Amino acid sequence: MSEVTDLRFFESSDGALAYRDTGGAGLPVVLLHAGFVDHTMWDEQIPVLAEEFRVIAPDARGHGRSANASRPFRQDDDLAELLRHLGVGPAALVGVSMGAMIAVATALEHPELVRALVVSGGGADEREFTDPWAGQAQRAAFQALAAGDIEAWHEVSDLWVHGRERPREAVRPEVYARLRAMRQRTIGKHAPGEPDHHVRVRDLAARAARITVPVLALNGAQDAPELRAMADSIADAAPRGRTAVIEDAAHFPNLDHPEEYTRTIAAFLHEVDRP
Repeated sequence: MSEVTDLRFFESSDGALAYRDTGGAGLPVVLLHAGFVDHTMWDEQIPVLAEEFRVIAPDARGHGRSANASRPFRQDDDLAELLRHLGVGPAALVGVSMGAMIAVATALEHPELVRALVVSGGGADEREFTDPWAGQAQRAAFQALAAGDIEAWHEVSDLWVHGRERPREAVRPEVYARLRAMRQRTIGKHAPGEPDHHVRVRDLAARAARITVPVLALNGAQDAPELRAMADSIADAAPRGRTAVIEDAAHFPNLDHPEEYTRTIAAFLHEVDRP
């Protein structure tokens, strides 16, 4: 697992942003975590991918050990600033959930920095849950946070880990423990009622046809249908897109089945990096 000593810090235009960088001369691969967690969700992927690629795994602003925002910001601009600071690009961006949305936004707003995309469980800014299970889970999470009931919020957040069709026991207990620790690190950085400075990049799905780099949508089959559809819509619209599924996985396929997930994205990255 990652240790604090593995982290580096980049002094951005609005505070220090934390990241890991394995170095090396291989294709740069940037791993972008989901909302409320941090770069340690990639602990299984980083050492394996680092055997062939330069792996960079940042904590998004306001998450993990990165600074909170003091003024309006866009997550894609933060990532672009980091990559330019490191002299890295174009890079393959691999994102889950919020990370998928950052990846797509960066491909559209900073295309010179992007070589390929892998998106799971998200990737567009428009999200309306019509599935009753997903809609109820989303509402319960918002209500728990609004009430300041962090324990209830953790419990509801765990629902996304196993999904609607699988029992909680379908996922290893350590996955829940790791995600809870990540969420706690992030939520502990914020105060109730503080301003939300995040500015979303709009119309991602509508503009996805402009993404000319290879795109892989790699979803867990047990994830919410709307979230799977978001990732698939990016791959379907992009001229060089494709889709794949990890059957016995939900919103965090890299944690559900780390070996299969890593093997699948590595094969895709080999194609991208082929002369």
